[in-house]
Formats: sequence, structure tokens, C-alpha cells
Amino acid sequence: MIEMFSTLGTWNWLIFGIVLMALELLAPGVFLFWLGLAALLVGLLSFVINPSWQMQILTFAIFAAAAVPLWRRVARNSKAASQSNPFLNKRADALVGRVFTLEKPIIDGSGTVRIDDTVWRVTGPDVPAGSRVKIVQADGASLTVAPE
Repeated sequence: MIEMFSTLGTWNWLIFGIVLMALELLAPGVFLFWLGLAALLVGLLSFVINPSWQMQILTFAIFAAAAVPLWRRVARNSKAASQSNPFLNKRADALVGRVFTLEKPIIDGSGTVRIDDTVWRVTGPDVPAGSRVKIVQADGASLTVAPE
């Protein structure tokens, strides 16, 4: 076993890092990516200096342990970035409270309104075409409106 460790070199670490990152593609979970990155860093560091095998393993352990808080920080920042736009995949919810002009009248509780390049189905009290309506609720692709 010691003989195997004593033969560790730059290429071993680089190949190990690439294999770990490739395994991350097959079984995503973000864990193997950071271990692969630690192995690649050890391999690149081995190009610059020629550390002993004990130092290489110690460096890998340090880089792998440092990757955990780094991963948590990246995950926290990406979560905060996704919360900066709460309506990102909820376009209809972003329309609640806005006022638009009816394209087709609401007859028997159903009509349409054009918002930008999309025609939305609206429900509400009967109102003639051209009337201003306020969106009070969004339910999937259907909007509930009230006369303005």
C-alpha cells in the first residue's frame, strides 16, 4: 500500500480529478465535483513543486476539507440569487395588481386580455371590450379580474 502511495505523481492526481468530475456528471450531487477540484489542485501544485506522497495526500485532505465551506457559501449565494426574483417562473403571479384593457369582452364570466405578446384568458363579472380591469388573482394560465 505504501508503495502505491509513494508512486503518486502529478498525472495521477490530474487523472483522479478528471475521473471524479466525470463521475459527478453521471451521479450529480455536487459532492464529487469538489473532491475532483481538490485532486486537480494537488496535481497542478505538483507541477510547481515536487512534494512527497505524504504531503500530496495531506494537501488533498486540506483542499477537500476546505471545499465544504466553499460549497456551502456558493450554494447559499445561488439560493439568495434565485430569491432576488421571486416571480421568475411565476409569470401570472407577477401580474396580480396590474391594470389592463380587455381585448375581448367578458361574457358569461369569460374573456381575454392581451398582455405584451400573450393573450390571457380572464374570468370575472361581465364587462365590455375596451374596459380597464385589474387582475386580482392568478390561477395557472387563468386570471381573475375586477372592473377598475
